[in-house]
Formats: sequence, C-alpha cells, structure tokens
Amino acid sequence: MSPAAHPHPDSDSSPEAGDSAHPHSHAESPGARPVTEAGAGFHPHLPDRQAPAAPLAARLHHIRAGALDGDTAQTGGMRRFAAVSGQTVGSEKLWMGQTHVAPATSSSDHHHGESETAIYVVSGHPVFVFADASAGEPEEVRLETGPGDYIFVPPFVPHREENPDPDVEAVVVIARSTQEAIVVNLPSLYPAGGDDN
Repeated sequence: MSPAAHPHPDSDSSPEAGDSAHPHSHAESPGARPVTEAGAGFHPHLPDRQAPAAPLAARLHHIRAGALDGDTAQTGGMRRFAAVSGQTVGSEKLWMGQTHVAPATSSSDHHHGESETAIYVVSGHPVFVFADASAGEPEEVRLETGPGDYIFVPPFVPHREENPDPDVEAVVVIARSTQEAIVVNLPSLYPAGGDDN
C-alpha cells in the first residue's frame, strides 16, 4: 500500500502541499508515529490549548540569588529563604529554596508534615539527626554530609540540622513536594509516649 493512499486527516492532500517530498509524512499504520512538520512546533499532533493560562503559569520565572524571600516558615537555629513557591511564582506542587545554618549552631527539632523533602548540600558540612525506630527502640542517627551530598526526608519524620563547624556557615538547597514550606516545630525528636511517627 502506498503511503500516499491514506493521507493524515490533518494534512493538506493537494499536490501543492509537497507530499511527494515527504514519503513518510502521511503514513498511517498501526504503530506509526504522529505527523510532525518542520516549523510546526514541538508537538503539533497534540490538540491546541485555547484557554489562556494564568499569568504566573504562562511564562518562565528567573529568581535571582539576591531575590530569595525570607518570609517563609522558620525553625530556630537556621534561616530559610524561598525561591520557588506559590507566593513567589505561583507554583502549585513544589516549594524550593535555601537554608542557612550558622557556624556552631543546631536547629530546633521539626518535621515537614506531608511534604517529601529533598536536600542538596551546597557548602559546609551539615549533620542531619533523626531518631530511627525501624529496629524497635528509637536510636539517634547522625548523617554527616558535605558539598554535593543529598538527603531525603520522608513526610512527618522528626529531624534537625546541625552545623558543628565553628567558622563556616552550612548552606543547603531544599525542594519540597508541597506548594509552601510546611514546618512543624517539635520539643523533641521523640514524640510523647515514645511512639516515633
């Protein structure tokens, strides 16, 4: 069967369209790829979205290093700065920013509610402390990190950040799976009653 026998429904089947120059452009068989014409966009086979996007969601956002927003949830002993949030750029499913822990400082114990949290160490050697109850009785675990390391904090897991270095600030980049920074400050890593949640 000739490929030209069944032109794509969205194509111009007239000879002037230059079909003969593209022998595979109008093939329509099981497993065939959608037609993509040069200069027609990345995915011309997808339906056009006519509804106008909300202003914040219709463009890319450049957040400069000096424009981070300190008006976000905080924990004692550290300072958080929002870069990407619902407030700064209109994000709906993601929060991202920086945390600075001063030399010889420890944060308060806290968790981040339902947020999954990913942490990238930019500078310094922060220590992440949590109570591991996976083997029964909770036991304090200290994760010592350095630049280039990553930490994953599951939802509702109590933890704290420490910076044991007496001279150098620790800086990390944080990404969370919620629109805003959720911070629940706690009196201890160990919940009342000893039930580590």
